[in-house]
Amino acid sequence: MLDTEEKKIVDEVLEDFAAIAAIPRPSLHEKAVSDYLLGVFQSLGCDVRQDAANNIIADRAASPGYESVPRVILQAHMDMVCVAAKGVKYDPLRDPIRLCRTEDELSAEGTSLGADDGAGIALILYVFRHAENVGPLRAIITTDEETGMSGAQALDAKAFSDADFLINWDSENFDELTRGCAGCVGVDFRRKLHCCDPMMPQAWCISVSGLLGGHSGERIGDGRGNAIRILAQTLHALKNAGVSFSVASIKGGSARNAIAAKAEAVIVTQSRQEEVSRVISELEQHVRTVFGNVDPGISINLSEAEMPAQVMEDSDMEALTDALLLLHTGVFQMSPTMPGLVETSANLGLLRTERSGVWFSYFARSSVDEKLGEIADACRILGMRLGLEVSVATPAPGWRERPQSALSDMMAAIFEEQNGRPMKVGVIHAGLECGWHIRKAPNLDMVSIGVTNRNIHSPKETLDLTTVAPQIRLVMETLHRIAKTK
Repeated sequence: MLDTEEKKIVDEVLEDFAAIAAIPRPSLHEKAVSDYLLGVFQSLGCDVRQDAANNIIADRAASPGYESVPRVILQAHMDMVCVAAKGVKYDPLRDPIRLCRTEDELSAEGTSLGADDGAGIALILYVFRHAENVGPLRAIITTDEETGMSGAQALDAKAFSDADFLINWDSENFDELTRGCAGCVGVDFRRKLHCCDPMMPQAWCISVSGLLGGHSGERIGDGRGNAIRILAQTLHALKNAGVSFSVASIKGGSARNAIAAKAEAVIVTQSRQEEVSRVISELEQHVRTVFGNVDPGISINLSEAEMPAQVMEDSDMEALTDALLLLHTGVFQMSPTMPGLVETSANLGLLRTERSGVWFSYFARSSVDEKLGEIADACRILGMRLGLEVSVATPAPGWRERPQSALSDMMAAIFEEQNGRPMKVGVIHAGLECGWHIRKAPNLDMVSIGVTNRNIHSPKETLDLTTVAPQIRLVMETLHRIAKTK
């Protein structure tokens, strides 16, 4: 239950959030929201720059008498992962996010909410409007965090050169403070398809659904199933059972950095429905045994489909399924120094057939940057062996934990004073733009925080409004104490 003062803070923060949510902003399509933020920061009297990547860099002058206080950067990203629940009509390039609010929670009608990281932007705007007796502030709002971090890559190092501290506002739990993260690299596999007319009489759709999915960094250590890989196992099982079939189309996943929760393929076959259903049922029981209570809702279904105009040749289907089966999904290795922390992992996030061929994405993470290079090399070799074109993105560096962080110690102490319990301080397996920032400014004292935001990158995303005002108080007090130290 929010008290009067907390409700006032939340209402103002959500007013900014609603304005951002009304602007479609999938990754690589942020110009409109960037222009909007440019105008908002200008209206606050800030010195604002919009760079070639559409990043926003806005400076707020120090309070009178606090000009000598070290500059603090508040940083968030403006793009969001756009996904919709099954049956919900949603165009991420055109449609706004429709918000649903109760007193304590905020969600969206059938789509992802975009609080990752619209909430971070709205909180920064609140601080810029209300902070008093503090030193100079800088807001850095980046583009394309979710797919390639190209905005963070494009930032001029001068944006960090005159600052001592940076607070990244892109974490998902109010009581956690992050001081290190994994690096990552995205790999795309493509194959040109050779198609022919279907020679078998019956078309079926095989669908994998009911999985939990989730963020491929935060949830990868849970051991959840990946629908794309399970679909590949299903096709492989049909082949091994002697079922004669051809694949017409195949797709799965919702985002590169999300564990695929659903996938489907349209096949044509001359085998009887009972034979196909038997193989699928046996495979379904197999994967349910493998994932047990971790992902209990797994379902593999067979339904009638319209006869496709063409199907892919067997060699294309075999190369595709072989690649999906050979690429490891899930945890490669746990951290040898931090119990319970995943060190290296990889995930199949997207799979699509298009007119020109078939492609899928593979996203690896590691706190050891060198291991990302090893995985990228293995992907190149696999592609060469199976006749797949491989495109490796620029690896995003990890953010190694700083041995001594005055900012981390200060914020953890303030949190405990304000909330009567300790703050969880540690390193995460997910990626943050901080890896790029620290590469450009190695001496920057940096942390990542965030209000509690559950089920990100999914239609079930929910923002816990009871954590908004406490986090504003945490950051405001942090800025005040930094000001008092100089």
